[in-house]
Amino acid sequence: MKISTIPQIYRNLNRWREILAVLSKYGLAGWASRLGLTFGSSLLRNRQGKTLVDARHEERIRLAIEELGPTFIKLGQVLSTRPDQVGFVLANELSSLQQDTPADPGEEVVAIVEEELNRPLADCFVTFSHEPIASASIGQVHRAALTDGTQVAVKVQHVEIERRVRVDLEILSGLAQLVERLPELQPYRLSATMDEFQRTMRRELDFGRELRNQQQFARMFDGDPRVVIPSVYPELSSGRVLTMDWLSGRKLSELVDHRRADDSLGEYARRGAEIYLKMIFEHGFYHADPHPGNLMLMPDGAIGLLDFGMVGRLDDTLREHVEDLLIAITSRDAQRLATVVMRIGSTPLGLDDAALSTDLAAFVEHYAYQPVDDLDLSGAFTEFIEIVRRYEIVLPTSVAMLIKTLLMLEGMARMMEPEFSLMQLIEPYRANILRRRISPRRRARKIRNMLGELEQLVEVAPRRLREILDQVQRGKFDVHLDHRGLEPSVNRLVLGLLTSALFLGSSLMISRDVWPFHGVSVPGAVGMLLSGLLGIRLLRAINKSGQLDRHD
Repeated sequence: MKISTIPQIYRNLNRWREILAVLSKYGLAGWASRLGLTFGSSLLRNRQGKTLVDARHEERIRLAIEELGPTFIKLGQVLSTRPDQVGFVLANELSSLQQDTPADPGEEVVAIVEEELNRPLADCFVTFSHEPIASASIGQVHRAALTDGTQVAVKVQHVEIERRVRVDLEILSGLAQLVERLPELQPYRLSATMDEFQRTMRRELDFGRELRNQQQFARMFDGDPRVVIPSVYPELSSGRVLTMDWLSGRKLSELVDHRRADDSLGEYARRGAEIYLKMIFEHGFYHADPHPGNLMLMPDGAIGLLDFGMVGRLDDTLREHVEDLLIAITSRDAQRLATVVMRIGSTPLGLDDAALSTDLAAFVEHYAYQPVDDLDLSGAFTEFIEIVRRYEIVLPTSVAMLIKTLLMLEGMARMMEPEFSLMQLIEPYRANILRRRISPRRRARKIRNMLGELEQLVEVAPRRLREILDQVQRGKFDVHLDHRGLEPSVNRLVLGLLTSALFLGSSLMISRDVWPFHGVSVPGAVGMLLSGLLGIRLLRAINKSGQLDRHD
């Protein structure tokens, strides 16, 4: 841990104590479960009284996250979108994290609304229900009515949620620095994950960003009768308050739970999937949390969308990467698929390219020849992510989020219609991809981009070259070499020299009877003992690295 993290440990000591107590409890439960111990296991329970020893490992992680509170729940949700880092088993478990949290008292909510909108509540709403209709990790939702009678939903942040999140983020950063030193956790890249999570939390805490996202979706689907996006009211919104139209419909989760014979769930599933594919492949801006609780069936059969805090974006570069993946799979080109994976992902040192190509070739052979209607897209994505994870390749966040969204989309659709095929709906977009790849417009755009970059290079290159020549002429031109992996070797070399010097010096003191005691030099004997211990430690370090007898 860095010295700079020590002050925040002291500052947040109580919260550290709470977190470590929860982690210890669940860690002890995992230890007892692995050893099959039943004595005293009834003492290890979560807040709902569930015995932890009987729970699966992934379930214990989810329960611990739920007990640790809102920030950790959001972290679990972020990790659920990264199966390439945590694996699909844990990612699927984290997808079911419960967000229900105790609601704040109505008086405190009213105080926040009046403070944020800078006016009395009566000037904003004719009626305002003090009892929330829902309470999640970041905020709670209240029903209200405007002065013209329009029914609205008011989303208000929890009291002091920003302070609690800030404290937890500091603690999580300290924990990441601690556990990242463990070799078995290094592939998870915890520091990078924490950086991504902090950006996500800043976006989640800014309701103004969610308002802008909602406005953009409304513009995208303006005039489309299949989609309903709640209108927002910027004059009644702020960074901690968001006011939007109330949608009177039935959530798809309720339709699935109370399925009736006359419910056209298959048609709703297809309609919802078409809406999402249009977001992804046409607009490049999509709702990244497609679970049935965020989708509503309106009285006229349209699909209403809720909760725009988590969104994904596809720029031109990312869109081309995704297209390359689809084209490589459908054209059964394993070598191209391996090239695309290594180009878009962060690859570890010493990656076995040949083994990766072999595994991807087997993957392509298995899925490329299946009929489109029978293709298991979830199984294909799952196997693809497992291959990527096996070789410790980390995909960009945007790519991992897109894959997770497509998996959630197909899972949601199959809850309503077991025979649903998302790949069948993607097929027309694949044809559009191929046409767009060879279109003159795309070629012209790429040529313009290349000419623009070439123009910048022509403008910059002479000046940079002149600066280099001036440095060479003045004798100030330096070449910096990065010796990766050389530090341990240098440390062992220095330790070996010190051990040898200590051994020789101690031998001389023993031979000359320096400060003798019963005929033996005391400092010489101590030095010989220390040199022996250092030599053993050095041999163990060399043997552990596997470099003692190996010859290239």
